[in-house]
Amino acid sequence: MANVVVVGAQWGDEGKGKIVDWLSERADVIARFQGGHNAGHTLVIDGQVYKLNALPSGVVRGGKLSVIGNGVVLDPWHLVGEIAKIREQGVTITPETLMIAENTPLILPFHGELDRAREAQNSVAKIGTTGRGIGPAYEDKVGRRVIRVADLADPATLELRVDRALVHHNALRLGLGLEPIDRDVIIAQLREIAPEILQYAAPVWKVLAEKRKAGKRILFEGAQGSLLDIDFGTYPFVTSSNVIAGQAATGVGIGPGSIDFVLGIVKAYTTRVGEGPFPTELHDDDGERLGERGREFGVVTGRKRRCGWFDATLVRQTCSVSGVNGIALTKLDVLDGFDTIKICVAYDLDGKRLDYLPTASDEQARCTPIYEEVEGWSESTEGARSWNDLPANAVKYVRHIEELIDCPVAMLSTSPEREDTILVTDPFAD
Repeated sequence: MANVVVVGAQWGDEGKGKIVDWLSERADVIARFQGGHNAGHTLVIDGQVYKLNALPSGVVRGGKLSVIGNGVVLDPWHLVGEIAKIREQGVTITPETLMIAENTPLILPFHGELDRAREAQNSVAKIGTTGRGIGPAYEDKVGRRVIRVADLADPATLELRVDRALVHHNALRLGLGLEPIDRDVIIAQLREIAPEILQYAAPVWKVLAEKRKAGKRILFEGAQGSLLDIDFGTYPFVTSSNVIAGQAATGVGIGPGSIDFVLGIVKAYTTRVGEGPFPTELHDDDGERLGERGREFGVVTGRKRRCGWFDATLVRQTCSVSGVNGIALTKLDVLDGFDTIKICVAYDLDGKRLDYLPTASDEQARCTPIYEEVEGWSESTEGARSWNDLPANAVKYVRHIEELIDCPVAMLSTSPEREDTILVTDPFAD
């Protein structure tokens, strides 16, 4: 059976939550493979709104197994709170429906404190983090001093891991003017939360291997967007993990040959939260209109998103890096009513035309968009469920995007409601 990876192909906020939820009906397992609770996925099902951060989008669907993979960094206190909140909305979450990889790194309170302190003192160039400790937790992972889910099961191991982490963190905190971490307090906090987390702990790599052998369909869910990838994003204004499709394999413990289809989620225009380059950003009435109509505010932070025209140059680049087989184009309805719509097809860098975004930060900042202008449409596309429901110019816009990014549209979303979706190619088709 086909296994599908879903990745954001812009700077995040592309509408992955709805698409993953839509696809989860066809999947047996939904596995989250990277990121932390800085990601915000909004699902709208029969008028009920679910806002998820750490939990995979599949938890709101009965009869599915949801998995948090080792590529994620997990705040255990946030997770317990999020589970309680979702349960209050009538969703059943048990160890039979949710599993956490035993080798998943934990975000501890001092990670968030460090994150916020560094951002506050960074007068050179703020990164624009959410301050939730995701970056410092990933630093500890590669520094071999992080506490992992399995460590919660053994008191002696837990104390050893905490001691190792505190040697590093207390030295950092001294330089930042923060009080030392109270060892006994953090150990007590971890011992208290341990039973809540350990009930979901499992050898996820083994479970997924067994599911795959049994012919089950696996949906791999990423967070953020490809342009926030630690290697291929607009560095240093990026997240602290690999976001592109290749991370799906290492983020849960499967071989790359297990991936059959990569679906890139792409908004019909472009948005970004936080700092960093944004070639097509608009500072005019069109930008305000996109933001208002698209309700462009961060799920996690509430921050207003920066808005701009569709950047085909960037999406072509991210589709190439992730090996995207097809895109899900979202929020087409936000463009309803524009007389003309612009699409970035290349950049001008000091008089030279580029068909990709350069790696160097100073060059990225100097890139100005080269636009094509296309006719808009006055009719509504909201709620369309077939090509016949779309205005002719909207169809032309979608087809032109396909040509410019060298990738076909597999799905088209026309509202936040899950059923308002046009399926062109089923990613799960064998």
